[in-house]
Amino acid sequence: MFAKPFRVKSNTVIKGSDRRKLKADLSAAFPSLSADELSELIPNKEELNVVKIYAHKGDAVTLYVLHKNPLFFELEKQLYPTVYLLWRFPGLLPIFTTWSPVLQKLIGGADLMLPGVVVPSNGLPDVNRGGCCAVTVVNNRAPVAVGTAAVSTAEMHNLGMKGRGVCVLHTYMDNLWAFGDKSAPPSLPDPESEEQGPNGEESETEEKVEENVEKSVEEQHNPDQMVTDEVCSSVEELNLAEKGEQEDEEEEDQKTPQEIMDALLFQCFLHALKCKVKKSELPLLTSTFLRNHMFSCCPSGKQLDIKKSSYKKLSKFLHTMQQQYNLVRIKELTKGVESIVEVDWKNPELRSFNVPEDTACEAVPAQDGGEAEVQYCPPEITTLYSVSARVEPLFLDVNKRKGTILQPAEVRSIVTEYVKKNELVAENNKNYVTINPTLCDCLLEKSEYQEIECLKWDDLFSRTLGKMQECYQIVFPGQTPIIKKGHIEPIDISVASRGSNKKVTLIKNLEVYGLDPTVVSIALQHRVQASSVLQPIPGAKDKVLVQIQGNQIQQVSNLLIDNYQIPRKYIQGIDKAPKGGKKK
Repeated sequence: MFAKPFRVKSNTVIKGSDRRKLKADLSAAFPSLSADELSELIPNKEELNVVKIYAHKGDAVTLYVLHKNPLFFELEKQLYPTVYLLWRFPGLLPIFTTWSPVLQKLIGGADLMLPGVVVPSNGLPDVNRGGCCAVTVVNNRAPVAVGTAAVSTAEMHNLGMKGRGVCVLHTYMDNLWAFGDKSAPPSLPDPESEEQGPNGEESETEEKVEENVEKSVEEQHNPDQMVTDEVCSSVEELNLAEKGEQEDEEEEDQKTPQEIMDALLFQCFLHALKCKVKKSELPLLTSTFLRNHMFSCCPSGKQLDIKKSSYKKLSKFLHTMQQQYNLVRIKELTKGVESIVEVDWKNPELRSFNVPEDTACEAVPAQDGGEAEVQYCPPEITTLYSVSARVEPLFLDVNKRKGTILQPAEVRSIVTEYVKKNELVAENNKNYVTINPTLCDCLLEKSEYQEIECLKWDDLFSRTLGKMQECYQIVFPGQTPIIKKGHIEPIDISVASRGSNKKVTLIKNLEVYGLDPTVVSIALQHRVQASSVLQPIPGAKDKVLVQIQGNQIQQVSNLLIDNYQIPRKYIQGIDKAPKGGKKK
């Protein structure tokens, strides 16, 4: 669940009444906790925060954070402990043990398969389907994952220890763990492994690893959910890989911020040339190359800033790439404006470059000061209609009173049923409906009473909807639907003039669609390399206006439509984008 970054919605201090309720809920969920332990976890005077987040799939999750570490998370009204809490109380949940190589796949979002479970001498813990449980690795009782049992213990035995065992929700090294102080698991020796003794056990352990790995590979069908054949790598290989990663991190830590930015700049440059730039685009303005190609190649969680590099300017960097590596050829086609006119696609430096896996198409800043990258999901918007007093007689037969909210399809169905029940279909032409007194009162104007005797079906439906109160339903991922009367406000994009006749672009109503104006403002800055500010809208509570220099309607509309997936019909002002003039 937390293998990918999540979005923080709010972060508040828990109230006294909620604190007492949480303590009671914890006592009910985990009866083994004593009163003193509960008081230690939920102290009366220390600050305990409630953080509401949205997981990458839209699930609404509540975190309870003490001393900057999340201790519990609540999902669908069920409380689960985090690894930080389980390191303090390792016996809080039933425990399943697995091998160290399997942990790497759990961190990546896989579930624990039964062939990867180590069965202790005293047997598996007694769990029911859906029961909360923890996962540890061999030789350490400190839990490294939390999840729910996919099947009961009895079913595990009946299945011959094949199939899914634990549906993993949270692991050590995932984004929920990273939300805390990022401490490592404590070393808690496993009594059973200590009793085995060091002599003659190593070969047996290796045989067990190989046997369980073979079963895991046989069981696999979905590489995203099951332990894959990569588990076959030995513990020693993993340790070597981890050691190599640590050495790389140490080397990076020894570099200056300027050297790190130089390396990032070079990486984004090669990535953009290899994956983004097409031969047909040449000659390409250097400013366009930076804005449209290099920025989009920046890895998630990092920000490209040429001013923080040793080059300071884009022109100096590109000329270095031309002189030192012969990757590109830069030419001033117009006075003061440089363009990339040639790219050496066969350059060994470019051909040997491997595209990093962690690059994002559009780096979006974190919201609410959280560390996680925002993954915006557009809301689902549905037009609805409320029964008005004018048309209520048409809906009485189906018990739909004034104020009832209906889908357009429901309205058509009810009206069709009314017409058929009252035998109002015209005998000579079934495309028409005869107007009876009720339809006359509900749908016709006074001037039409004597003139109109029949209506076409489409006209009948459109008049019915026209006499009803229009509403809309908006559903954000992980939230309950919101129904409001009237039309939904579109995102309004306009251009205004400021001092010295300078143009600025104004964007309003982003909040209606769940967009954070601060995030949109920063994303636009990266796209157009222009300054932007946020201004309160007079008379509009909790709404702000994004103002960015220049006429940026086209860039704003591209960001909203392509990146945030906002339907074009909910964006107002796109037609005012400047038209590209014909070249003379």
